[in-house]
Amino acid sequence: MPYDIATLLTRNLHEIFGEGDDTRRRATAEEIFTEDAVFYEPNGVTRGRDEIVRVAGVIRATHPDFQYTVLRAPEVLHGRSGRVQWVSGPPGAPPAYAGTDVVIATHGRIAEIHLFFDALPAAT
Repeated sequence: MPYDIATLLTRNLHEIFGEGDDTRRRATAEEIFTEDAVFYEPNGVTRGRDEIVRVAGVIRATHPDFQYTVLRAPEVLHGRSGRVQWVSGPPGAPPAYAGTDVVIATHGRIAEIHLFFDALPAAT
């Protein structure tokens, strides 16, 4: 089933990188990623849905209690790409880090994810 860009961005953030259960993470990946999806991030490039699922699990294991909070609604460009800005940290505590995910989709599935780390927003 194809998904719209805003849904792909949100599901990727919460159900892939925010998910602690490997089985649920893998099931979601089957739905939202192309088999040959690519994840670009500051530390390297990960190719293939299975490897992205593995890397997401490794990342999640480094901070299992953190939660992702979307800062504003996902932005969509021409129905094929979009971005979402977020922060992450322990519940009830100030965020530990911030980022922006950019996805490019093919036929309603994520073909590419680009992760940018951002400066933490100023406290209000």
